[in-house]
Amino acid sequence: MEDIRRTKVVDVLQRTDYGSVVNVKGWVRTHRSSKSVHFIALNDGSTIKNVQVVVNPENFDSAMLKQITTGACISVTGELVESQGGGQASEVQCQEIEIYGLCGQDYPMQKKGQSFEVMRKQAHLRLRTNTFGAVMRIRHNMAIAIHDYFHKHGFFYFHSPIITGSDCEGAGQMFQVTTKNLYDLRKDKDGKIIYDDDFFGTQTSLTVSGQLEGELGATALGAIYTFGPTFRAENSNTPRHLAEFWMIEPEVAFIGLDELMDLEEDFIKYCVQWALDNCKDDLNFLNAMIDKTLIERLKSVVAGSFVRLPYTEGIRILEEAVANGHKFEFPVSWGMDLASEHERYLVEEHFKRPVIMINYPKDIKAFYMKMNDDNKTVQGTDVLFPQIGEIIGGSVREENYDKLMAEIERRDIPMKDMWWYLDTRKYGTCPHGGFGLGFERLILFVTGMQNIRDVIPFPRTPKSAEF
Repeated sequence: MEDIRRTKVVDVLQRTDYGSVVNVKGWVRTHRSSKSVHFIALNDGSTIKNVQVVVNPENFDSAMLKQITTGACISVTGELVESQGGGQASEVQCQEIEIYGLCGQDYPMQKKGQSFEVMRKQAHLRLRTNTFGAVMRIRHNMAIAIHDYFHKHGFFYFHSPIITGSDCEGAGQMFQVTTKNLYDLRKDKDGKIIYDDDFFGTQTSLTVSGQLEGELGATALGAIYTFGPTFRAENSNTPRHLAEFWMIEPEVAFIGLDELMDLEEDFIKYCVQWALDNCKDDLNFLNAMIDKTLIERLKSVVAGSFVRLPYTEGIRILEEAVANGHKFEFPVSWGMDLASEHERYLVEEHFKRPVIMINYPKDIKAFYMKMNDDNKTVQGTDVLFPQIGEIIGGSVREENYDKLMAEIERRDIPMKDMWWYLDTRKYGTCPHGGFGLGFERLILFVTGMQNIRDVIPFPRTPKSAEF
């Protein structure tokens, strides 16, 4: 038979030119057999759906057919025909099979319901399952949606450094980057490590955020966004935290608090609508298998407007809930940083829609946030989502040099390496603001998955850097 170019499964399933000879390649999902006919479900990752290959066992060596088990990789050439059974419009009547790779009975991803915890230990193979295929295709689509949104709205994609000498959040929980011999560190008379012989000649770390550099971009290009990996060395073993994750951080000159909230709401609705429009098959699968309310929840987010809630009013609502008998694990009081349970109460039980909380106490927010006239609260904006809690954190930035310096000194933040950031307030300062969206939290919401380790191909968490 002449060499026929491969057709992806997603494309073969759309074709109706019955009688054509096609070639499909992929991994076997299932192989059902009887004396008269074999059915092989083949998937190549291009879609959640499998193509059914119908095999007449009389035309093939029985020992060879027996080797084609779940997980095996094969190439099939055959005639595209209208399907006799339900579930698919077309199928392939097999004429030729080539085996690329056999798969033994010890294949960890056999067709049975492994727990997600077990599959995390097989992260190199879990990608071949229906669930993780769906999640990764949606992850790709969300990345496309993000670039598409910002490009259409006149933002420029801006690459902030991954290796940095600054700590954006003042958190101190950063991964150090060094070429020094850790077994033989030179120290000064005060016991501090000498970095002058290190690669960069100074102490450097993996970035926790591209925001500060993004502000430089916004004060030159007007509107930028970063989209890249960020790192937090927090010992957090929760379903919402990773040590390595991706962040989207737009930064915009000449923007105020109301416009910033408009941007946050419009952007996230655009991404969710993109998923509804472009990921139907994968969402239908996840809605059936993972979360029966997923699609309904996605549609409700797009349909309704977000509540805009001052922090002080949010605390009053939570205190009222406590007075009426609602039990929280963490106590509620003005000045506290809200826990996930408080955020979810406001979103899921009180308002029943997403909330943008604003005007937080200054002491629980970062140094760069713009102070309100009350001198107690800052123009922070956190977008709180059902099931997730905080999905976006943003603010209007303090553009006044003297006010920013006063806050830096009050907090005793070491700024010797941050002269370049402060220069934006010295030379042509302007009002500006922006936000950070944790990409994986967006994927959690859009897929209905429950653990953030299951929406990134290879999760990095405390004591775990496999694969």
